[in-house]
Amino acid sequence: MRRSPHRAIAYCAQGAYLVAMSKFDDIRSDFEFLDAWDERYKYIIDLGRDLAPYPEEYRDDAHKVRGCASQVWLHAEHDGAMILFKGDSDAHIVKGLVALLIALYSGKTAAEIIAIDPAAALAPFDLKDHLTPQRSNGLYSMVNRIRAIAAEKAGRA
Repeated sequence: MRRSPHRAIAYCAQGAYLVAMSKFDDIRSDFEFLDAWDERYKYIIDLGRDLAPYPEEYRDDAHKVRGCASQVWLHAEHDGAMILFKGDSDAHIVKGLVALLIALYSGKTAAEIIAIDPAAALAPFDLKDHLTPQRSNGLYSMVNRIRAIAAEKAGRA
């Protein structure tokens, strides 16, 4: 499997660590390069393995995403106008989907997050045809949570 040479450095608001993270466009390009779905699943799982460790203090009910078959936690930090997301899951494939969404949404303003059409952004991954209905519902539960956080930040909640 081809691993992406494309990495971006994301700086957390508190300055505690640097995280090497793939850019969403690079992930999409790498994903499209892979033909077989078993390779694509492995790639998504690898994305999850590259996530920064999720802080234990946010592994609570307030950060848990409802509507996911697996356990999923999302935490948002505000760095000026930008919203930075951290996430985790107890399932490998779901953790990869968390990483995919973090690459799509993290480091953007609330207005930019709200303006993203998630169906269009995720369409090249053809996930709806290759994830179980429960996983697809969970993916959109995560998207809805991220968009709700952005809407609250934008004062639109």
